[in-house]
Amino acid sequence: MNREYYFVYILTNKSNRVLYIGVTNNLARRMYEHKNKLVKGFTQKYNLIKLVYYEVADDITFAIKREKQLKNWHRDWKIKLITDSNPDWKDLSLNGEMPK
Repeated sequence: MNREYYFVYILTNKSNRVLYIGVTNNLARRMYEHKNKLVKGFTQKYNLIKLVYYEVADDITFAIKREKQLKNWHRDWKIKLITDSNPDWKDLSLNGEMPK
């Protein structure tokens, strides 16, 4: 039986000024949608196509709860979370750094 994984992720844009937090069961597909502007709304408006952070969960309930938790965090806490795991704020969707 295949195990399903869920991803809580944070996107930003070139300037690293706007943050977006989302959840998905297919991070590669979701990044394709964001990068190709297939997702209408906030991410498209602010050109949020740079994946700077993600977490993996095996329970959708936990993933959604974590997404909501991160959305309620202060901006400084989100920045520290990103910087602790990705100090240069590299786009993790490039160069095979993102799970398939």
